[in-house]
Amino acid sequence: MSAISIRPYDPADAPALHEAALESAREVYPWLPWCHPGYTLEEARSWIASQVVERERGSAYEFAVFDETGRFLGGCGLNGINGVHRFANLGYWIRSSAAGRGLTDQAVRALATWAFAGTDLERLEIVTAVGNTRSQRVAEKAGARREGILRARLLVHGHPHDAVMYSIVRADRTPA
Repeated sequence: MSAISIRPYDPADAPALHEAALESAREVYPWLPWCHPGYTLEEARSWIASQVVERERGSAYEFAVFDETGRFLGGCGLNGINGVHRFANLGYWIRSSAAGRGLTDQAVRALATWAFAGTDLERLEIVTAVGNTRSQRVAEKAGARREGILRARLLVHGHPHDAVMYSIVRADRTPA
């Protein structure tokens, strides 16, 4: 199995993000509307710049995912952070040419490890559209627990979709 690494996005990652998004738009766009066929390099630059600000505020932590050769594979991150109840949304995507090799669930596990070691979060939530079975498989392979279906939980392309809720909690990852 290939090894992956994650690190915070850097402005120099914009061309690789742009390339991977264009490669993957057909598969990713139905679930993540930002990854559209006309995605531009300027959109990648702007998004990365916004994530630097979000990280400084502690409101989101987005990471680029790389293989052992340094090739950009996709992203994973924490957003929607609730500081009062100490939970966050955990999201992920992988470029199409790297899909199906177990790399995304490795990235999710690496991000969860980082989150529980580097923040006071107690709970990570993975919310995926009911029809997005590939994302559900990633969550399950990464060790997330399926909790149920949430009605009209996601808006995708402006339309409500039911979602499957998964969680990874600190107590499940630390010895008793």
